Amino acid sequence: MSHQTGITASDDLKEFLSHSRDGGYRLIKIAIQDERLELANSEKPGGTWEQDYNNLVLPQLEEKQPCYILYRLDSKNNQGYEWIFIAWSPDFSPVKEKMLYAATRSTMKLEFGTGIIKEELFGTVEADVTLVGYKKHLEHQSSNAPLTAAEEELKYIKQNEVRTDVHIDSKHQTMKGLQFPISDEAAHKIIDFLQDKLTYVQLKLDISGESIELADSGNVSTKELPSKVPVETARYHLFTFKHTHEGDFLHSKVFIYSMPGYKCPIKERMLYSSCKGPFVAQLEQQLNLQLEKKLEIDDPNELTEEYLYDELHPKKNIATMKFDKPQGPQKRGPRKLLKNTE
Repeated sequence: MSHQTGITASDDLKEFLSHSRDGGYRLIKIAIQDERLELANSEKPGGTWEQDYNNLVLPQLEEKQPCYILYRLDSKNNQGYEWIFIAWSPDFSPVKEKMLYAATRSTMKLEFGTGIIKEELFGTVEADVTLVGYKKHLEHQSSNAPLTAAEEELKYIKQNEVRTDVHIDSKHQTMKGLQFPISDEAAHKIIDFLQDKLTYVQLKLDISGESIELADSGNVSTKELPSKVPVETARYHLFTFKHTHEGDFLHSKVFIYSMPGYKCPIKERMLYSSCKGPFVAQLEQQLNLQLEKKLEIDDPNELTEEYLYDELHPKKNIATMKFDKPQGPQKRGPRKLLKNTE
């Protein structure tokens, strides 16, 4: 069962979908707006499905905006007309949008009805979802030919519905560590953290599944933070440290890597260490999450308010500060002898 984002179809969309499966529409475009699945556009048939395909599908594709497209074929099964489900996620769309659409993908299919979805097509560039691209997809599906990059991603998504396409490719980047994909549930909570809806997100590695999963989340105070950190296994933590500094009330976002020494198996220690860099890079570069400090600890009790404050605002070492040498007494010239006039 895939984790859901909480986004569901609006009442208007549900009403439309209930009347759209009888053949009256060739294409339905759906977008996420105000945390709801909404109807973005619809088109009626003008010819056969092949004649209509490029004319109707390609104009729906926006360069920087993901969407879902349902395209009706002329064939039927015992539930009615069969449809193609197209997930459009262009390379240059914002990563938060890509994450959200990937995480809501299974919800959209359930809202429409999986029994009448004959094929699924995933596209990041226009060539992936043209009529030629669709037919190539069918050829690959029926043969052992190498998959295209888009088909590799689609296969990965279908096998792992809880994954998001922040990094959907399963190939590891061995030069700079390992980059595991982030699960839908974890991605949704990270977005909530980014938007200040949560103060704490804990993430764990699913070693067998090679993914980053949600372990815990919520609104956690600094005093409660140490109790959230496991003492026998490694974790990644995102925490908003609320504090006052020089008269200003600050919300400082920090990344914490907790590794309880040799209590963890060596494989776990190595994987957490290798995945840390690429994961932090995703947060900072793709999500634009401004992390003011990155910490590594081996004991949860280190995470006191004083420790976090000192890490964010290091105290100046007075012993190493340079001071000007104090000036000596002013010289008044040579001493004069006074004669006694008496």
